[in-house]
Amino acid sequence: MKYTEVNITISPLEPYRDMLVYSLGDEGPYDSFDETPQGVKAYVPTEQYDPSFLEQCIDEVRSVAEGLKCTYVVTDLPDKDYNEAWEKGHQAVLVEDFCYVRAPFHEARNDVKYDIVIEPKMSFGTAHHATTYLMLSLLEGEAVEGRRVLDMGSGTGVLAILAAKKGAAYVEAIDVDEWAFRNAQENFERNGVTVNALLGDASSLTPDKHFDLILANINRNILLRDMPAYAAVLNAGGTLLLSGFYEHDVEALQERAAELGLRLRQQRSRNDWTALRFTRE
Repeated sequence: MKYTEVNITISPLEPYRDMLVYSLGDEGPYDSFDETPQGVKAYVPTEQYDPSFLEQCIDEVRSVAEGLKCTYVVTDLPDKDYNEAWEKGHQAVLVEDFCYVRAPFHEARNDVKYDIVIEPKMSFGTAHHATTYLMLSLLEGEAVEGRRVLDMGSGTGVLAILAAKKGAAYVEAIDVDEWAFRNAQENFERNGVTVNALLGDASSLTPDKHFDLILANINRNILLRDMPAYAAVLNAGGTLLLSGFYEHDVEALQERAAELGLRLRQQRSRNDWTALRFTRE
């Protein structure tokens, strides 16, 4: 498969680089990113490169960043050049000194409790983005052993993998994208964990399902829409961890959660992105 590299220069850099990466990767076909001092290099399969989608994502960031300057250079790469460029620039991520998320070509570390190997392909979730990092960091302090865990919008499956490694009794991972679904299955096998992977959305949450911990790193609008479905399958005293939104979205999400009997217990932010921890009364 041939790839196209989009070398983006953005100013001011933070938090707008992360916003753009999230839009390109979560809402579109961009599957890997390398941060640069001036911005980011974004990679997309050449046959899926759409300049109008790229401009749309840039305009979304500009709408919340007055005076933002953003330019880009597009280059088509042969397969070998793309692989070499991506592997050279792709860095492993250490989360709170307890979890190490790396690609297969990175060396393992012996000084962390949880070593997670992720081949991201075209799925979102490598811990490079602030929202994935936040969710992983919240899981550090979460009691997981022996609990039933649901990972909604699982992407690469990285959150489900950590939950399984922490001793969850049962883990289910759901994603609406078939490529992410297949990629997650490969990553579960690669990490030696048992996770029930499903292709679907919140409609997959039937009344017979019940969970003690639900993870959802998606986006504001989907979370607002699907939170009732999450609450319906969350056991009393259970926990809901959310991310995929900005700090200014917290009020709307908190109000929606309160309507469903969910109480905000914790909030964390990173580069203007936020994660919330709710418990069901």
